[in-house]
Amino acid sequence: MCLLIFALHEHPDYPLVLCANRDEFFARPTAPAQFWTDQSGLLAGRDLRSGGTWLGCTRTGRVAALTNFREGASSQSFATSRGQLVQEFLQGEQSAADYVAALQARKQQFGGFNLLVADGQQVWYSSNRQVATMQLTQGLFGISNALLDTPWPKLVRGKAALKAALNSPQPSEVALLQLMADTHQPADALLPSTGVGLHMERVLAPAFIAQPDYGTRCTTVLTIHRSGAVRLTEKRFSRSGDTRPSEPPNEHDVFSFQLPSSWRST
Repeated sequence: MCLLIFALHEHPDYPLVLCANRDEFFARPTAPAQFWTDQSGLLAGRDLRSGGTWLGCTRTGRVAALTNFREGASSQSFATSRGQLVQEFLQGEQSAADYVAALQARKQQFGGFNLLVADGQQVWYSSNRQVATMQLTQGLFGISNALLDTPWPKLVRGKAALKAALNSPQPSEVALLQLMADTHQPADALLPSTGVGLHMERVLAPAFIAQPDYGTRCTTVLTIHRSGAVRLTEKRFSRSGDTRPSEPPNEHDVFSFQLPSSWRST
């Protein structure tokens, strides 16, 4: 997962609106979003190489998402996949606050990550590239492959587009999906310097990446209504040498269900 744009209590009817792109090598085996057969209340895609997932939710209102931290070429490997953090939280019963607190002691066992967890009562952010954890309450937020709200161009553009999409009694799912399909190429002067070289900074700069071997594999939109109605939409994309998202997408799945109580995370 390389880009998360989300709103907490920025719409009167939707306490959570989350849009996400997962960028990955096309050769990496992946299962699409589905309710897991070994954990029937958990809805997520699945990394079939290392296990875990990048984004998911549960029938009880738990939500978690992950991005990697970009810090140049690194040969260091870790025994446990970062995707296990999302799976672990979704399968567990700890509060979001307790989970990120307990994670502090073992954060360095993983490659660089940004982790967002919500339990229906609170939303927390944690990264192993800074010591402090943060409770998130109300606002527009973004996470790419740097710390929370680091103003990379695609994150700034995504937050502005989400703000515009929320200026409606009923946020348009089409608009939410479209804002994650942004292929805008920023000027070189606006690009971050993360140790991968200028060519790769350019390749990775758009919100939607379309390259022959690596790119945006899926876009996910997750909304939770104040009534507890949950809707998760996943659009998946195939390998492409084009500079635009493939149209139509290879697959488009929608899941809807009702939480047992309202989602009040503050």
